[in-house]
Amino acid sequence: MPINKIVATKRGKAAIAAAMFAAVLAGGQSYFAEPERPAAVILATETLIKPWEGLVLKSHWDPYAKIWDICHGETQLDGKPVQPGVTKTEAECDAILEARVKRDYYEPLTKQIKGFKMFPVGVQASMISGAYNFGVYGMVHSKAAEFHVRGEYRKGCEAQTAWNKAGGRVVQGLVKRREMGDAQRAGEAEICVSGLSQ
Repeated sequence: MPINKIVATKRGKAAIAAAMFAAVLAGGQSYFAEPERPAAVILATETLIKPWEGLVLKSHWDPYAKIWDICHGETQLDGKPVQPGVTKTEAECDAILEARVKRDYYEPLTKQIKGFKMFPVGVQASMISGAYNFGVYGMVHSKAAEFHVRGEYRKGCEAQTAWNKAGGRVVQGLVKRREMGDAQRAGEAEICVSGLSQ
């Protein structure tokens, strides 16, 4: 369970509203067709992933993973490993990330979690962000997903905060990312509960 108190915030509500507006501008609020840019993907990408992952415009060697990466941690481009000397613009990196978030996280979650598309947008976005960080399998089989499927959204938002460890130890950076964020970045639980009716 969370270490800190989980509360809805003005910045969380504003981020949700901005993502919903961006989805509408992209023609994404149709009952009859899957939106090109779902609000949950926009919210997860812009508010929960990009601020925590950072941006690198020229491929660089990650000594820990022993692999080249670029942009927001991309290790593959067009199905091939990133090579040294590759450069991308910020706009290219943003497009690559959003496409990958939709394809590799949003779409699998919609297929594997019953009723996912009916969850509040903030809940969907926090689950997408969690899956981006600890895997679709981990999210699908998590206690958080169980609560969300039952409509117990606040419990689900709080349960996701348990993914705050690395090497068996609680890591403060992960506590912030999973819970209420920091001064510059929103946390997953913050966004998750900011879209719930209180």
